[in-house]
Amino acid sequence: MAAETSTAAAASFRPVIGGTRIGHVHLKVADLDRALGFYQGVLGFELMQRYGDQAAFLSAGGYHHHIGLNTWESKGGKPPAPGTTGLFHTAILYPTRAALADALHRVLEAGIALDGASDHGVSEALYLRDPDENGVELYRDRPEADWPRHPDGSLAMFTHRLDVEALLREREG
Repeated sequence: MAAETSTAAAASFRPVIGGTRIGHVHLKVADLDRALGFYQGVLGFELMQRYGDQAAFLSAGGYHHHIGLNTWESKGGKPPAPGTTGLFHTAILYPTRAALADALHRVLEAGIALDGASDHGVSEALYLRDPDENGVELYRDRPEADWPRHPDGSLAMFTHRLDVEALLREREG
């Protein structure tokens, strides 16, 4: 049945309209204050609204919210066990290399270890975990004109080690 559904979906595939974006992320957390310590205190997102110890909404630049945090079904809970399904990571896009360097500086100053740092050709990315063990990717895209391509024009993404020391040198004041 699943194979039939997959085949039918492929046969009727129509791409989503260009310009469509994935909006905010809403995370279940065990401890709202602890999560705010990371997303607000370390990464620097602004608190837009808080509902006691149950939920908070954070943003960059005054938007209503980019990140929602809640304890509605997870207060005091534990992260999902390895080998279970769920969100792999939340990706936070920074507008410039200097802004990504500042995010790296904030993370390192807070004593948070990186799980990895990669150059994907199309982007540069830092990987880490929030206090609830949710995966977090902090990244910046390269201009599309600089993306690596195969001779036929298709993307030629890769994964190479990112030089974090060189990235830190890009940090603005």
